[in-house]
Amino acid sequence: MHIEPGVVVGGKIFLSYATAIVSFGIAGEKAWKAIGNAYSFVAFCARSVVVTGLVLLFFEILPHYSAGISEVHFIFGSTLLLIFGEESVAFGFIFGLLIQGLFFAPFDLPQYGMNITTLLIPLYLVNYAAQSIISRKTPYRDVKYWQALTLSLLYQAGIVSWVGFWVAYGKAFNAVLLNDVLVFIFSYMSVIIIEPLIDLVILAVSRSWVRLSENSLVQYRFYHEGV
Repeated sequence: MHIEPGVVVGGKIFLSYATAIVSFGIAGEKAWKAIGNAYSFVAFCARSVVVTGLVLLFFEILPHYSAGISEVHFIFGSTLLLIFGEESVAFGFIFGLLIQGLFFAPFDLPQYGMNITTLLIPLYLVNYAAQSIISRKTPYRDVKYWQALTLSLLYQAGIVSWVGFWVAYGKAFNAVLLNDVLVFIFSYMSVIIIEPLIDLVILAVSRSWVRLSENSLVQYRFYHEGV
């Protein structure tokens, strides 16, 4: 989902700064509400560090390639959300993407606002949807497979929608642009097909993580009912 350089340029790129600031503000508000005491703060920081490392792993190590107007990556946003919590995943994305741009892919830094918005806004929407799809009496580790699949597909749809928005906003529509968009969509189909299946596997494996039930690296909601 890394927007390629040149898709949004000039004065238009300031919109991405604005959307990024809004995304940061939402992340900060959610983190502030989630941190109720010193233990919660330490747990939040620990989970954020873990997610940051996973984001770098996903973006730098796992298979990824350029496809027209954007790069194609495996992200596992909905699964990270269920295991680590919305606020920790948001900050993990923020710092993971920033570290990648600073040390591994400096050519992506100008697109940071677009890329982080593309990751965070769908994450917030999926978290909101999860509250309706999953009963408050159901720990996230016990969600049904159709529920996990629905959340995964919603997140992928959000990513594709934001990529499409940035392309439509930044470039005049023509045959070349249409071809680039189609290349991205067909390339991203591999992620849309494969990633939800991997999400289900991770969910199935996580049900055996009994020893982590009191570990601060896993959010409380993963093993317990909602409050």
